[in-house]
Amino acid sequence: MKDDPFKRSFRDAHEDIRSSETVPDTAQTRSAAYRLAYDDLDFILRDELRPVRLQLELLKPEIGMTEQGVDSTIVLFGGARIPSPDEAGSATRPAMAAMCRFYDEARTFARIMTERSLRESRGRENVIVTGGGPGVMEAGNRGAADAGGKSIGLNIVLPHEQAPNRYVTPELCFNFHYFGIRKMHFLMRAAAIAIFPGGFGTMDELFEALTLIQTGRMRQVPFLLFGREFWERVIDFGALAEVGTISPEDLDLFRVVETAEEAIAAIDAWQNVGVKRNEVPGR
Repeated sequence: MKDDPFKRSFRDAHEDIRSSETVPDTAQTRSAAYRLAYDDLDFILRDELRPVRLQLELLKPEIGMTEQGVDSTIVLFGGARIPSPDEAGSATRPAMAAMCRFYDEARTFARIMTERSLRESRGRENVIVTGGGPGVMEAGNRGAADAGGKSIGLNIVLPHEQAPNRYVTPELCFNFHYFGIRKMHFLMRAAAIAIFPGGFGTMDELFEALTLIQTGRMRQVPFLLFGREFWERVIDFGALAEVGTISPEDLDLFRVVETAEEAIAAIDAWQNVGVKRNEVPGR
């Protein structure tokens, strides 16, 4: 705990926890009812305390990122199963082995953006944030480490693929129970979003972010999809516009790119950054 620059009038919560451990051992002090509420895990985990736990999950990463000097982020979404080039030979499917190029592109993209961040803002702006796991997520954190910078990992407790990769900055490695709060932290500081091929989780993140921008709930940021062949095969965005379920101009909310260099050029040339969709001139 950091030293408080101002003297507090009241006792510190840590002091009270320590004091409660030295009271006489009686039936009363052994009772769960006697425990301090914030030091009672069984109480904190009750269903009725879910609103409190939601708030804690919002606050802990927010405070952590603020203390680490993170002002804005570059979000990397993508598949946990995409192998690194070193692992491509052990991929169970040839098509998946071929996807290893996206690991390299994610790593290169993260490295270049982190180098720029260190040079232009001492690492405060455009900090790489990933889901903290393997695959494309590992590549993003690894690229930031290649540049000598910090990066964020927003892990979530899952049956599989939930362990943090070793390239996440330890002080910026967070773990979540609630998907919704995790998604908020991905986008609250987002200055750009880069989405690589992936599965259900990636699709969920893709469409939620696009919906927030489309509806004006989030300001526009550069929004990049890596891999034209993949995206054109799995999603026919043009068909959505043709049948009228989205507007033709909604197709301008994102760009499809192939390489890290192309993505960075698109970011630098992006129009209407920071403007809400319903505030775009001429609409």
